[in-house]
Amino acid sequence: MQRPKQQDIGPLEARIGHSFANAHLIGLALTHVSASNAARSETYQRLEFLGDRVLGLVVADMLYAAFPDAEEGELSRRLADLVRKESCAEVALEWGVATFVRLGESEKQTGAAKTAILGDICESIIGAVFLDGGFDAAKRVVTQAFEARMRSPRRPLRDPKTALQEWAQARGLAPPVYREQDRTGPDHAPEFTIAVVVTGYEPAEAKGFSKRRAEQSAAEIFIAREGIGGSENTGAA
Repeated sequence: MQRPKQQDIGPLEARIGHSFANAHLIGLALTHVSASNAARSETYQRLEFLGDRVLGLVVADMLYAAFPDAEEGELSRRLADLVRKESCAEVALEWGVATFVRLGESEKQTGAAKTAILGDICESIIGAVFLDGGFDAAKRVVTQAFEARMRSPRRPLRDPKTALQEWAQARGLAPPVYREQDRTGPDHAPEFTIAVVVTGYEPAEAKGFSKRRAEQSAAEIFIAREGIGGSENTGAA
């Protein structure tokens, strides 16, 4: 596997906030499974698994300290919002990882810009920092990247599916139904088209690289179209 030269990753290290003693780790963290001649053990997948757990622990600790009066349910919603794939992808974009990611031919045209891949890369980098510098180093990186988001959530703490279900329930309607309309793309990166159906209303459709994300987006579109929100759009700090 071709590894980045140390001087090549200097700007990336500066944005991440960690200088790697072991350059091989950052090389792994930036290598997608589609990269040519890359065995799965030589890609970011294992680091992503580790980084996901480190990220969750650090963010949970941050939330526990920052919101001493918050109950478990609120903390859980804040945690879910901060560690979701889209939030991680935003951090990866801020770090400027796209030009450093190594992809196979099937992904080179658009792959580095995909939310799923960018989110994975964010987590794999956190895992790499943890192995390279220990928990304190990983905590510094996560805090620097996620603290502002924690203080100012960028969306309601209730997810759109929950908000839509509560809205329907309050009006005596049956729970929203989510139907898969289409599935496209390769097996390792499918894109789903999901429609949300509420009795008496036009369905709303959305696409996503996971069924869950497509469902959330469909619910979000429905909520925006029908003007649901305002005082019901709770949870924003």
